Amino acid sequence: MAPKNLQRPVAGSGRRMRGVMLLEALIAILIFSIGILGIIGLQASAVQQSTDAKNRAEAAYLADQLMGQMWSGDRTAAGLKAAFDSDFCGAGGCPSYVAWANSVKTTLPGVSLTTDTKPSVDIQDAGAAPGLITISIFWRAPTDDPSVPTTRHHYDLQAQIGQ
Repeated sequence: MAPKNLQRPVAGSGRRMRGVMLLEALIAILIFSIGILGIIGLQASAVQQSTDAKNRAEAAYLADQLMGQMWSGDRTAAGLKAAFDSDFCGAGGCPSYVAWANSVKTTLPGVSLTTDTKPSVDIQDAGAAPGLITISIFWRAPTDDPSVPTTRHHYDLQAQIGQ
């Protein structure tokens, strides 16, 4: 004998429940997809930051390399200016600067020796700080817009070489 207080299923309740599992699965796929897209975006950002860090490290190395050359040669302000100052060099002068600038051009992306990404070396030979050297290296990443001057990256090194 069956218990008397058992309830019968309500007619039509199966019809309302149809598709709920499919809807739950679609919502789960949507949430998963948003998470995956977020991870892909983070990966792209990490690659870009890693490349920028590599370029900054290369620029620091190149500036230190030039500073080492300056320390090992004629350390008078006039001698440094004649060998390395990018503004002082004439049409055929400063072979040390030209060789260094060409190595900057081949190492870093977007460096040009004729535009706003030309590496510069400024050497003070008079005034309050004779022998003060400023090395500035500029570059553009391949994704930077060259028509916007503020998109260039730069690295500056400043040192005083005593005579």
